[in-house]
Amino acid sequence: MKTVTEFPRKVVEFPDMGIVMPDGCRLSARIWMPEDAAENPVPAILEHLPYRKRDGTIFRDQLTHPYFAGHGYASIRVDMRGNGDSEGLMDDEYSEQELQDACDVIAWAAAQPWCNGSVGMMGISWGGFNCLQVAAKQPPALKAVISLCSTVDRYADDIHYKGGCLLLENFGWASTMLSYSSRPPDPLIAGGNRWRDLWLSRLENQPFLLPLWLSHQHRDAYWKRGSICEDFSAVHAAVLSIGGWHDGYRNTISNLVTNIEAPVKGIVGPWIHKYPHYAAPSPAIGFLQEALRWWDRWLKGAETGVENDPDYRAYVMDSVRPARWHPERPGRWVAEREWPSPNIKVEVTELVPGGAKPAIVASPQNCGLA
Repeated sequence: MKTVTEFPRKVVEFPDMGIVMPDGCRLSARIWMPEDAAENPVPAILEHLPYRKRDGTIFRDQLTHPYFAGHGYASIRVDMRGNGDSEGLMDDEYSEQELQDACDVIAWAAAQPWCNGSVGMMGISWGGFNCLQVAAKQPPALKAVISLCSTVDRYADDIHYKGGCLLLENFGWASTMLSYSSRPPDPLIAGGNRWRDLWLSRLENQPFLLPLWLSHQHRDAYWKRGSICEDFSAVHAAVLSIGGWHDGYRNTISNLVTNIEAPVKGIVGPWIHKYPHYAAPSPAIGFLQEALRWWDRWLKGAETGVENDPDYRAYVMDSVRPARWHPERPGRWVAEREWPSPNIKVEVTELVPGGAKPAIVASPQNCGLA
């Protein structure tokens, strides 16, 4: 795979651009854009994450955002409220505050002199979740979304209650997020003793989310918030959904392509939970090039042909002998012009002759909490 270091437009980077929310909270953004964007405004692309742009995703960001900037976009990587170099506190994952902040950042970007008024949003995992959730809120400037390794159902198809069953990952993920969100901002960004004040505020007030998640064992309003499967029709932005067979979020691509009324396409490769231009196992794809086709069509109005792409493209893996790890999976790409595909046949395989029989079972009706 070739490494590209020269782009059509010269890129400038702003490592810490403050974006002030309506309540006065300052969010820290790292922004790449063409050097001449003030004279020739460009669309903006937002990635809104809690994973700390100064260290947590610094290498990943370098492999993605400068490429878009070099091809005529302002690529914006924002530390969410209460994380990294941003002020405030994060009260929950996918909270109304988080989504409203993203809408406000989109409005801010669209109003800048270097932006042409059109904005896209992208992300993987958390960022893939919230770009779909923000799209369902229909901020006027948001025209397109690229969502990777994400879900449309927070309750039954995430790390909480998979299929309704409590997952052990609740414990690990709650601990991970507490450790992430409790870290201090960079003193070089926050300045003076302000970084220490922000850090102490996080240490004293950052919630441990596990008790909250365990207090909602059923599919209630808490989980419906942010689950776009509750109303697919709310998403009006064009959606490109990408995932991998070795990832835990394999159902989303089919669900989106089947149910979204806006322009939508899906790609599934053999990959793990990573961006597919450097994910394993191979073969990788030119994700940046595919993304650029999507952005150019929906944010610039260019005729890139994405509307004519198959609805669903998937890598069908060949059978291989068991091994600890396969760096490459042999197989082939298939494309379905429409989805659900008329070429798919459903066959029922029975575990016992004659099929399933009624059985009496005894199962706990809760996770042990009153």
